Amino acid sequence: MTLSTGKVAKLAGVNVETLRFYEREGILPEPPRRASGYREYPPETVELIHFIKRSQELGFSLKEVKELLSLRKVPRRASKKATTLVDAKLAEIDLKLRDLRSMREALESLRCACASNGSSSACPIIESLSGRSESEEPG
Repeated sequence: MTLSTGKVAKLAGVNVETLRFYEREGILPEPPRRASGYREYPPETVELIHFIKRSQELGFSLKEVKELLSLRKVPRRASKKATTLVDAKLAEIDLKLRDLRSMREALESLRCACASNGSSSACPIIESLSGRSESEEPG
């Protein structure tokens, strides 16, 4: 049994253009076509798309997804390589979290400066984002 493009897209929860994109990127193998030119996907394509989407939800790039997919073909090497990919992704996420914490602290500081600014001078938030200090006058 084969599935049409529309059926695969519906079952996998993606749109038809996503399937075509995955094919162009080499993530999804191009399926055979009927005499009419319509694509005929094997049923396991739906599971493959779920794998791709879940990997992306966890932060893996399409390049990394390709690598993860290739590991499915070499089970005895898969675990070590998959662990390496996950470790790299965790390190990347940790770095992003540090950056986000820094950004949050900077914004909190700006918010506090604005709240405590009882004068009629310019808003400290706007001044900070403009790259000018309070003592600088536009000129």
